[in-house]
Amino acid sequence: MSVAVKICGITDLDALEAAIDGGADMVGFVFYPPSPRVIEPDLAAELADVVPDGMAVVGLFVDADDAAYERVLRHLRLDIIQCHGKESPERIEFLRLEYGLPVMKAISIETAEDFQLVEAYQDVADRLLFDTKPPKDALLPGGNALSFDWSLLRNRKFSLPWMLAGGLDASNVAEAVKISKAKAVDVSSGVESQPGQKDPAKIRAFIKAAKGG
Repeated sequence: MSVAVKICGITDLDALEAAIDGGADMVGFVFYPPSPRVIEPDLAAELADVVPDGMAVVGLFVDADDAAYERVLRHLRLDIIQCHGKESPERIEFLRLEYGLPVMKAISIETAEDFQLVEAYQDVADRLLFDTKPPKDALLPGGNALSFDWSLLRNRKFSLPWMLAGGLDASNVAEAVKISKAKAVDVSSGVESQPGQKDPAKIRAFIKAAKGG
């Protein structure tokens, strides 16, 4: 089974076209102002119009209020909402019902104990994303180019589909998939030439490596 790939933090057409040409399964737009990958909803809408059928458009939010969601969803169609903050299970359930969209909840992982959070979300989220727990002084909840111990996922079973994120790039994604048994991976900083600037060649290389090409 081919590994599904999400390229997150798309901000321009070159990066989007590289993701499309490379065969990515999902593209992500970041709607979190502190991030160097943040994009305005109107530009995201223009880019989303280029996305072909069959490729999912994901919107990433971090502890956003209702007004932030309304501002984005007025402009563009999303296929999936990604919640990458400390959103409660109740908040996840509300978003699902309010907007009629699948919700993917990111869970920060450092040790095996961190997987205990999964139980709280498994009945309200549609997908999970396991990302590396950010350092205490980090300004961003993700995109910090750090990996956790992928073997922590070995032999774990979850009732929801899940993605692996955190410190992935073309040089290590195949190993990460082999160790974790992930069926889907998410990358952002690992395909950039500098924070917020996607590198089309790195995007293509990552997708090829993830899919075993």
